Amino acid sequence: MKRRDFIKISGAAAVAAACAPKKGQSSAPAEGPEQMLVRENPHNGDKVSVLGFGCMRWPMIKDADGKDVIDQVAVNEMVDYALAHGVNYFDTSPAYLQGQSEKAAGEALSRHPRDSYFIATKLSNFGDRSTEGSIKMYHESFKQLKTDYFDYYLLHSIGRGGKEAFNRRYVENGMIDFLRKEKEAGRIRNLGFSFHGAQHEFDAFMEMHDSGEMRWDFCQIEMNYVDWTHADGIRNANANYLYAELDKRGIPIIIMEPLLGGRLANVPEGIARQMKQREPDMSIASWAFRFCGTHPRVLCTLSGMTSMDPLMDNIKTFGHFKPLTDEELDFLEQMAVQMKEYPLVNCTDCKYCMPCPWGIDIPGTFLHYNKAITEGTYAQSREQKDYARLKKAYLVSYDRTVASVRQADHCIGCGDCLPRCPQSIAIPRELRRIAQYVEQLKQDTL
Repeated sequence: MKRRDFIKISGAAAVAAACAPKKGQSSAPAEGPEQMLVRENPHNGDKVSVLGFGCMRWPMIKDADGKDVIDQVAVNEMVDYALAHGVNYFDTSPAYLQGQSEKAAGEALSRHPRDSYFIATKLSNFGDRSTEGSIKMYHESFKQLKTDYFDYYLLHSIGRGGKEAFNRRYVENGMIDFLRKEKEAGRIRNLGFSFHGAQHEFDAFMEMHDSGEMRWDFCQIEMNYVDWTHADGIRNANANYLYAELDKRGIPIIIMEPLLGGRLANVPEGIARQMKQREPDMSIASWAFRFCGTHPRVLCTLSGMTSMDPLMDNIKTFGHFKPLTDEELDFLEQMAVQMKEYPLVNCTDCKYCMPCPWGIDIPGTFLHYNKAITEGTYAQSREQKDYARLKKAYLVSYDRTVASVRQADHCIGCGDCLPRCPQSIAIPRELRRIAQYVEQLKQDTL
């Protein structure tokens, strides 16, 4: 399916209806007061903000012992601001931020009326899929989030390994039957899943839905203007396929990674220049969010906002929402093609690969490398203009960003990280590539 085919599938009228105000709302033009874009869940009437707060990237500070902990004061401030400006969907997990995310979300949200927000969390039983361990995780989420029901509950990151892996994590231990009963009891309002995997693996879960074996109330997928048609297609399915399959079944869609772990907010300079020429008053990130919001089946687009600045910018985007035109969709396709030409590592900084048993800072190494490429400070060869300056800048900043004992050259290729990466990155191979690059810089052999 081509980039603009969703308009043909859903119809231009569907796009207009999805972006139109609900009863009692203003039309939220580009000028005038903000009015958060809201869409209705067709299954239960929930009025959900199309901008959702992803709680995987809460702001962090050091405690008295030097440990990284969530800055609860900052979280409270951001949650208050988000709710005051119409953001009402908050997505978390027991696995986020070394288990700290749910508690911080619960502390912040419980200060507000329970019916003013929707909570989404997950059964993240990667490490312990036993019945006892899974049920314990489920009940602990209620305690951490200070609630007696979940609005949206997800089977976390299914897809890899297909039905066999799904059965091990959720069927053989009785958890599917358990969760169905919890839904019947009203403690789960919507039961769905987040997906990472290939097309044939996704098809298996759609077949479960079609046969009635497992009816999905919603689905969370990775979608952005790069992954729309430029995912690797082998380990990760293109988002246009996932969207079309969910759309034809009427399954509401939640979007994760609209910015590809921040890379679509900090695109290479050449791409940023083209975007700014077209929309000088809009942020680079707004293009990615408008892409997601333009698709009418999208119920909510998650953003992992770490400070007030991106929160305010995203609220501006969805508070004065302008669907992308057909010509703008073509422009983003051109930008996606250009993005694929850069030798970036497809890391979204989710930190699922951590901790590394050998102490390597995997996401820190990848983010530093990607940042140099994105900002145009990547030393490529000795013939390059300013090569000596760029070489020195990379090596110095690498040592400052990632401690030497945690750098890429210490990877032994054990592969412990591989099954935990939702992007299916060949992590040891990419670390070796960066280690080799650093060594070439040091030896001046590029």
